[in-house]
This record gives sequence, C-alpha cells and structure tokens, in this order.
Amino acid sequence: MKISQLRLALTFHGAMLLGASCAQEVGSPQALEPEEIVFKCEQSEMLSFAELKEIEQLPNPFLMMDGTRVISKEHWDCRRTEIKNLIQHYETGVKPEAPDNLSAMLEGENLMITLTNGDKKLNLTAVISIPDGDGPFPAVIGIGFGGGTGSLPSELFTDRGIATIQYNLNEVAPWGFEVERGVGGFYELYPDPSVGFFTAWSWGVSRVIDAVEILPELAIDLDHLAITGCSFAGKISLFSAAFDERIALTIAQEPGGGGAAPWRVTETLDGEREILSRAQGAPWYSSDLRQFNSNVNKLPFDHHLLLSLIAPRALLVLGNPDFEWLAEESTHVGCEAAKTVWQAMGVPDRIGYSIVDGHQHCQLPESQYPEVIAFIERYLMGESSIETEIAISPYSPDLTKWITWSTPVLSE
Repeated sequence: MKISQLRLALTFHGAMLLGASCAQEVGSPQALEPEEIVFKCEQSEMLSFAELKEIEQLPNPFLMMDGTRVISKEHWDCRRTEIKNLIQHYETGVKPEAPDNLSAMLEGENLMITLTNGDKKLNLTAVISIPDGDGPFPAVIGIGFGGGTGSLPSELFTDRGIATIQYNLNEVAPWGFEVERGVGGFYELYPDPSVGFFTAWSWGVSRVIDAVEILPELAIDLDHLAITGCSFAGKISLFSAAFDERIALTIAQEPGGGGAAPWRVTETLDGEREILSRAQGAPWYSSDLRQFNSNVNKLPFDHHLLLSLIAPRALLVLGNPDFEWLAEESTHVGCEAAKTVWQAMGVPDRIGYSIVDGHQHCQLPESQYPEVIAFIERYLMGESSIETEIAISPYSPDLTKWITWSTPVLSE
C-alpha cells in the first residue's frame, strides 16, 4: 500500500464534499464524524481462501495486509478501513451506504423513518423517550427486546436525564435460529442473501441515527450517543459501533463468541463453546464465513480487531462466566488484545471489561452497576474525573500466547 494515496472524502446522501477533515481528536471522548467520512486508502485486494496464510496467534492490529507497519494515527485510519473491509468481506457482508432518500417524523414517542432506494421503499420505527427539560440530552440506543436500554436497567440511564431509543430490529431482519437467509426489510432494498443479518441490523442502527440527526426538535446531543445490547444484541452493538463512528459509547453485555471473544482463542477452550463452526446455524453472518469452519487460523482478522474499530471511542464489555457457551476466557483475551490499540492512542481508560459470575444471562448484577455507571457518567455525561480503566475477570490466561506484537505510540 502507498500511504501517499491517502485522501479524505465526505459523502452524505449522494453529496460529495472534498477537503473535509476527520482526524481523530483523541483528547475528546465524544463521537467521531459521521459514518460516511472515511479515509480512502489504496487497499490490498481480498485474497481467496486458498491464498490466505494461516495465523496461529491473534493478527497484529498494527500490521497492514501488505506488511506496512502502522506508526501514526493517520496510518491507523488506513488500517481501520482495511480491518472494516476484511470483516465485511469475509464475515458479515458489505454494509451499504445510506439509501437514496431518508425522511423522519415523530408521532408521540414513535420515531417514523421512511427510506427509499430507487423504486424500493422501507418503513422503520423506533420508540424514543425524551427527558423533561430543554436538552440537548445524551441518548442510548437499546438493542434487543428489553426496551430502550437493551437488557440494562433503565434507571441507570433515565435517572441521569438520558434519552432512550428502542431499536426495532425485526423490521430490518427477523431474529431467530430457523430464519431463512436474506429475508426482512433490509433485503427488500438490498436483495443479496449472502449478506448476514449483523450487517443488516447495524445498517438499520445507522438509519436510526440518520433520523435523529435530521430532527433537531428531539434535542439529542449527537456527540454523546451510546448503544447497548446483550447476547446476540451485544454482538449487534459491537458491529454497529465498529461500522458507525457516530456512536460515542458502546456497552456490550455478554456478547460471547462472534462478539468480543476471538474465534481463534475460543477454538482452543474445552467445553461447549460458541466456536465458529457452531455459529453458522442462523443467517447472522455472511455465507462466506463457512469456508473458515475447518481452519479458523486462515481468518485475516479476529474479533479483537472488531473491538479495535471502536477506538478511540469508549467501550465497556460485560461478561458472565457462569455460562460456558459465552467463552468468557476468550473475551478476556480479546479485550486485552484490543486494548493495545487504545494504549497506542494514549487513551487506555476508554476500554474496560467486567466479567462477573453469580447472575442469570442478560441480567446485570448489582456488583456490575459501578462499572456501567462509571462509563455512562464519563462518556455520556462528561464527568471526566471518573475512573474507567476497568479490568475485572476471574481468569488469568497466558496473553503472550496470543498477543505477540509490541504496542507502538502512534504519532500525530
């Protein structure tokens, strides 16, 4: 790759504005620029399965596919684009840009969104609850079936004057294990059944954010927008934040395999874990992912790199070792590996993990309240003095087996 090819382009709903700047301001814990603002680098071609090399350890976040080492924050933007492309090419399917037209209106607490792409049309809804007062208000998008705060207790947000947005994922693609591939509203606009539901669901989250952006009467503080969900919805939260930089805080609750747990690490654990070959029963991933079932080491990325796409924004991963399937020892390794990216950017306190037992799946125990509250108050409410360098886990894995790179200090 030739770094001299680096350039910046901004597109929004078909408009092209050249010369915009999206350098990451590491000093700010807020959201970055809209998802359409990306560094355009000369990317390596995607290799066939046969051409991919086996990598036994976790792939180096700071080494591009052509061997170029990442030494600056500008270079990291190139690497970030490359990682996103790798994940979408081999695992989830490519996330389309915004549709041709989007309109939105508020009816009571119902956010009504109309999308058109050519002659195709899709209607989406979200339930939005705005606090009393003038705003602007921080907001959280809740994924799953628990309401506007996902599976987290609503009072952790509403008692702090934070708006809640309940995402209706079934309008985009239906949840379930026996669902056909390529069904749902997303596929009416983009009829490619090879694309997985995680791409569809994350695309829908971006459309909700688009709608909030064009309705100033909602008084939402777009610099302080969070997303959260548990289990499969925790995975959606991670993919959504990885693919859309407008999300300032991600709280992924018990996302398990295919979430914060790297496939390679999980493959080495005993017991009934969510290894890659067991994650293919539902059409959540791209159909192309199946080729890695028999050799996960051929993946040119792993899920520590999915987490790294969120840097330098804030990420809190919650785990539950009582459920073997979640492979929380793997999550521990994944978070530590991803943390090296935040360290390289000089903001290691913007990623935390808390793996705590003694509770049901997707039920936050009181013992984890302090960690969640700390991330909410610092990264949604601007309380900069709160400590968020959190690493709570019952595991002591050999990290040197997986993390084989030295962490650079990325220059400006």
